[in-house]
Amino acid sequence: MAGAAGPGECDPGRPGREDRVGVGAEPRVMALSPAVGGGQAGAPDGLGALSQRLRVQEEEMELVKAALAEVLRRLRLREGSPLAPGALQAAASASMSASSPAAPPGLPPPSSPSLVSRATQTDAEPEAKPTCGPFSLSNGPPAPAGGCDEEPGGAPSEGGGSSSGGTSSPGPPGALRPFQLPPRGDTRGGKDPVSSPGGPGSRRSNYNLEGISVKMFLRGRPITMYIPSGIRSPEELPSGPPPENLSLDWVYGYRGRDSRSNLFVLRSGEVVYFIACVVVLYRPGGGPGGPGGGGQRHYLGHSDCVRCLAVHPDGVRVASGQTAGVDKDGKPLQPVVHIWDAEKLQKLQEIGLGVFERGVGALAFSVADQGSFLCVVDDSNEHMLSVWDWSRGTKLAEIKSTNDSVLAVGFNPRDSTCIVTSGKSHVHFWNWSPGGGALGNGGLARKQGVFGKYKKPKFVPCFVFLPDGDILTGDSEGTILTWGRSLPDSRTPGRGGAKETFGIVAQTRAHEGSIFALCLLRDGTVLSGGGRDRRLVRWGPGLTALQEAEIPEQFGAVRAITEGLGSELLVGTTKNALLRGDLTQGFSPVIQGHTDELWGLCTHPSLNRFLTCGHDRQLCLWDGECHALAWSLDLKETGLCADFHPSGKVVAVGLNTGRWLVLDTETREMVSDVTDGNEQLSVVRYSPDGSYLAIGSHDNTIYIYGVSSDGAKCSRFGRCLGHSSFITHLDWSKDGNFMMSNSGDYEILYWDVAGGCKLLRNRYESRDREWATYTCVLGFHVYGVWPDGSDGTDINSLCRSHNERVVAVADDFCKVHLFLYPCARAKAPSRKYGGHGSHVTSVRFTHDDSHLISLGGKDASIFQWRMLGGGGPGPAPPTPSRTPSLSPASSLDA
Repeated sequence: MAGAAGPGECDPGRPGREDRVGVGAEPRVMALSPAVGGGQAGAPDGLGALSQRLRVQEEEMELVKAALAEVLRRLRLREGSPLAPGALQAAASASMSASSPAAPPGLPPPSSPSLVSRATQTDAEPEAKPTCGPFSLSNGPPAPAGGCDEEPGGAPSEGGGSSSGGTSSPGPPGALRPFQLPPRGDTRGGKDPVSSPGGPGSRRSNYNLEGISVKMFLRGRPITMYIPSGIRSPEELPSGPPPENLSLDWVYGYRGRDSRSNLFVLRSGEVVYFIACVVVLYRPGGGPGGPGGGGQRHYLGHSDCVRCLAVHPDGVRVASGQTAGVDKDGKPLQPVVHIWDAEKLQKLQEIGLGVFERGVGALAFSVADQGSFLCVVDDSNEHMLSVWDWSRGTKLAEIKSTNDSVLAVGFNPRDSTCIVTSGKSHVHFWNWSPGGGALGNGGLARKQGVFGKYKKPKFVPCFVFLPDGDILTGDSEGTILTWGRSLPDSRTPGRGGAKETFGIVAQTRAHEGSIFALCLLRDGTVLSGGGRDRRLVRWGPGLTALQEAEIPEQFGAVRAITEGLGSELLVGTTKNALLRGDLTQGFSPVIQGHTDELWGLCTHPSLNRFLTCGHDRQLCLWDGECHALAWSLDLKETGLCADFHPSGKVVAVGLNTGRWLVLDTETREMVSDVTDGNEQLSVVRYSPDGSYLAIGSHDNTIYIYGVSSDGAKCSRFGRCLGHSSFITHLDWSKDGNFMMSNSGDYEILYWDVAGGCKLLRNRYESRDREWATYTCVLGFHVYGVWPDGSDGTDINSLCRSHNERVVAVADDFCKVHLFLYPCARAKAPSRKYGGHGSHVTSVRFTHDDSHLISLGGKDASIFQWRMLGGGGPGPAPPTPSRTPSLSPASSLDA
């Protein structure tokens, strides 16, 4: 039985590129070939080298057999059937010379690992019974002399690892595509489809004969993929990006867990907030406290996660600051602030490029002078405070703020020369002279707020300016402090001595735990939001409590408050929910989301619904038409994968402990609770007719269960043993009898499930098999999606559309791609879409291909994309041969 995962080799949840490069990308090799020790972990280096050589030799032998079958087929077509004596003599000569580096007679010479010839039969050709010897014919490469349908040393995979277990069971080849006879003497050379061979696993000589297979390399490991019989060469497939396009339709989620200054209302009545790299403009529907609805628009100008917002006094222009990041080559990207028009979604100005460090932590427009200035605090060690003439993009002043974190910044609405910052254990009052003055630092001078006899809080997360000029601060002790102006102290020389300052004049106990938000309402009252107690309290003159309400526990604590139209209030919470209502009628959610890394995604087989799960242990069913959460369930454990039964009545969910559940989608009741092994499950997949359920585990095993017609009952059917690393992806054939799977060490294996979970040794015979879904990231039909020089972790998820026109890809660089299907040309061009701020973990098409759903990893975002163009549903049109492009392929930014 395959071994278990070792520590540090398969981190639960498959962390993003920042955690995986050089660690998780190196797959485990838990089993060697049976000829070299039966697959014991930790084998000596000599056995490992011997196993590697054996795998490569087995792969070459398989290609030689395929070449021999091509020789026999061509001779039979040329001489007529049965084989003429001359043909037999030529075939024998080819067989004897097959093991030498030279090409067999009658075939093109061996080329570098590119596309060569095809060995196949048409439906009109009678299939001869396999016999022992070099001249046997079958639907695939013939067996070598000395044995019938046996391969030396076990069953090598198409990937870089070896396989063991299972018996030969070719099974029916499935439906064959229209056969086209390749022209005689057709020779094509070419480069490696993905990267040049090198490192472990590469060989100087490869029997990659034209039209039989293509080979790509990942981390130096060769991956051989056989070309379907209806395709002479990938070069005849269409090139270019697909005619279809994606348009961002809806974003589920709100970043309230770890950010502030994240919720405002524009003059148009739209609510503006952010998640990942997207600033969302949301127009609520219905009345206060009523249902959600409405619509969304999106500002997509940022290249990394947005951290804070500020709205201009005109209610139209918006400033948004992003964090620093890295590009796909690992080079740092500098943080920047965008000022943009919310009506036209056009960027007006970009400031701070090359000035800010790590990220932008807080922003504020001035008020008294019609928003001429913008104050920015970055996330550097000194938390640099700078003032900008944003319309000209010029910096007017800059000064080191403090080594402690700064959580809020704001201009005094009555006096733009007064700026306030607050954060960890401090409140600072800044005096600023726009002309620079004699104070240096662009005219910025600091006065530190003195707490005196009052307890100094650990954090001061928020403050608000009152109409009479006083300032209220909310702190981590649950206290609201009133800071009043004091007369200038002429006796104090030096910085700020000639300016009036602020001192504490009153203290009010307001909440249990921290106060995260303060909001000045239009009627002059103040609203405070608590953390631990989740209370909203409205305060009148003298901080007299007038009214209060409590946020339900399921939504978390209050993070941000803003006043909407009329008496409506909008509240952002720490569990990434956006609530709408008032203190009298209560609050209801209009935007909800996950709070931690996401991995599990599946779409309903007949409705515009989809299900997600992740590290926050929440299982959520979303209604894609209403853009709302249908229901959520606490799994108590991390959910990593899910799949709907074809009936849509139940859903299977795989957890990180080897446990998997089957739940009723209507009642949310658990109908099955099973554990297979003690390692995380990475994929669950029902067969097309729902009669089988396959569970791929990190213990290198695929568990197969028989399923009742309604999906409610499951019984163990068998296990698929043969992978030498953890299972990553799998798909079922359209007839539901066969399965294709990928693993962490880039293997491609095929299984006869109906025949007893047998490993199909002869993978060549699966080249024409049709697959109900295509989510495996390795295979002939999708190898063109891999970027040049990939290390094997660049693609996290892949999904073919139901009409088989396009394939969507989730990569490790925050992008969603759309390729033509089949995508079997090296470095194929794509349409590329940004918006996620972390590695994209999964993509799936809805049942009618009208939308694509994508999941962000650490940004916990869910994007719903609308499919545009490309015609309606239905099978893909025939793909005529095209001349291969000589220009390098490149992705298209959409």
